[in-house]
Amino acid sequence: MTTKELKQKYLKFFEERGHAVIPSASLVPENDPTVLFTTAGMHPLVPYLLGEKHPLGNRLVNVQKCLRTDDIDEVGDDTHGTFFEMLGNWSLGDYWKEESISWSFEFLTKELNIPIEKLAVTCFAGDEDAPKDEVSADIWKKLGIKEDRIFFLGKKDNWWGPVGNAGPCGPDTEIFYWTGDGETTSLDSAEDSGQWVEIWNNVFMEYEKTLDGKYVPLKQKNVDTGMGVERTVAVLNGKNNVYEIDIYENLIKKIKEISVSPDENSVRIISDHTRASVFILGDQRCIAPSNVDQGYILRRLIRRAIRKGRNVGITEPFLIGLSRIVVEENFQDYPELNDNQSFIEKYLRLEEERFLKILNEGQKESYKKIENISDLNERVNSSGIEVLKPAKISFDLYQSQGYPIEMFIEDLKEKIQIDEKLADDIEKDFEKLITSHQQVSRKGAEKRFKGGLSDESNEVLRYHTSTHLLNEALRKVLGDHVRQIGSNITPERLRFDFPHEGKLSDAEISEVERIVNDVIEKKLPVNFKIMPQDEAISSGAIHLEGEQYPDQVKVYFIGESLESSFSKEFCGGPHVSNTGEIGAIEIYKQDKIGEGKMRIYAKFKE
Repeated sequence: MTTKELKQKYLKFFEERGHAVIPSASLVPENDPTVLFTTAGMHPLVPYLLGEKHPLGNRLVNVQKCLRTDDIDEVGDDTHGTFFEMLGNWSLGDYWKEESISWSFEFLTKELNIPIEKLAVTCFAGDEDAPKDEVSADIWKKLGIKEDRIFFLGKKDNWWGPVGNAGPCGPDTEIFYWTGDGETTSLDSAEDSGQWVEIWNNVFMEYEKTLDGKYVPLKQKNVDTGMGVERTVAVLNGKNNVYEIDIYENLIKKIKEISVSPDENSVRIISDHTRASVFILGDQRCIAPSNVDQGYILRRLIRRAIRKGRNVGITEPFLIGLSRIVVEENFQDYPELNDNQSFIEKYLRLEEERFLKILNEGQKESYKKIENISDLNERVNSSGIEVLKPAKISFDLYQSQGYPIEMFIEDLKEKIQIDEKLADDIEKDFEKLITSHQQVSRKGAEKRFKGGLSDESNEVLRYHTSTHLLNEALRKVLGDHVRQIGSNITPERLRFDFPHEGKLSDAEISEVERIVNDVIEKKLPVNFKIMPQDEAISSGAIHLEGEQYPDQVKVYFIGESLESSFSKEFCGGPHVSNTGEIGAIEIYKQDKIGEGKMRIYAKFKE
């Protein structure tokens, strides 16, 4: 089965069961600042999972593009990747466990023809917060799953959420597929590691975790399911890794053609990182390589692909050629890739040129540092960690110039005859420093991204509504090219990203503040209207060019009517009911965040 066939079967199956097909959202989540990228299909649906009305009803299905970078250093093995597609279907306060589990079972056994003997499931074991999920287990038994194929696990394995410290959460039931040879055995048998593969997860959001740590029943119970496209296609075709399925075939073939000595791990990393980079660059949110946020991840992916290209003997720029394969094979499902192809190629070319220059200059600095090493076994202290001095030198080169550890080791072997044990020890100490640095960065990120619409506090709602006012005020002062291309909201402030060349003058900032605060003082009502997409666009509602929207959209407007409103914008919500609830705001900071992109910060006046 091909990836295209799986996606078509899935969408058709759930559409026939009353689900509206919704388009994939951006890779950059608009309403969930807890993550840099959309890591699951539920992220764009956070407002609706919290009770907002979706314009297409309460049964939804889609294929969502996703990116996860937690395990970026593991990419290249049989199970880890960064970019992937996620199949998902949702019930927003509609059907519950019986329908969700039964449809999952029917799709797997009837549509995909998986023998029931090759399936096993897990359910929530229960704890002091919520009871054992006997309901899901009984449904599975009724469908024919034998009792010895049903396993109960704790929160670590069979519980989802909340995102952040509070919000919707609940037990899940996971479905596993047997990929081993011979007779299936127990899911929890140690010797069967890797032979049972999780292919589907059904989450039942029936609780809300409160800020004081209590779990109370949700007013709107939701079902959120997820099935990874690549992993499912791999197991259905008897492959032991995703790099052997159809979507990677042409990409990997080309990489091997241009390589001198291709090794499997490097080829896989190049193919995964190229695919991920093309989808980030081709996204509707105008993400370009940088040293912060999504741009930093993008730069890391591109540069890691280039380094691995060097490993297999590719010395000339090669990413643009590979990117065209990715665009060609995906633009029908994701037309933004075709629309943004020149943007994709521009930044791949620039980044490749810059990094090749860094590698050359970094090598000169590396040679210079190596010449000054008197004792390779000398140990030094770095941020409280004792490491070999060459490891500290390599870490500093990596931090300052992006020079890779593997190239530093090659330089050491070239200039000084070091054995493999010492090389391994240097690499291990380098990894210690990297891990320590990442932990510090992660703690900072957790603090920085605290909040969001998953934290539906009054302050967050006030700030979210303020972004609509800022968007319109900036357009009035700077021009119609302004549109929101990113935002981040915490209870302490809002951050708003938009396309614009150069910083705002003091006079421009004052005028934007005046316009926004004038609307706040007028105490205008905030309402929404669900309407056909074409009609909404014709009305002048602000939306993101290139974004795929459903046929029916939700337009929030600020004013007495849509026609006479101060602001009207495609948005899921939620918002305050009246601008007077917001309170006066002030812009206290602005940054240039890339070519032709600005970021402003605003907070409530004290």
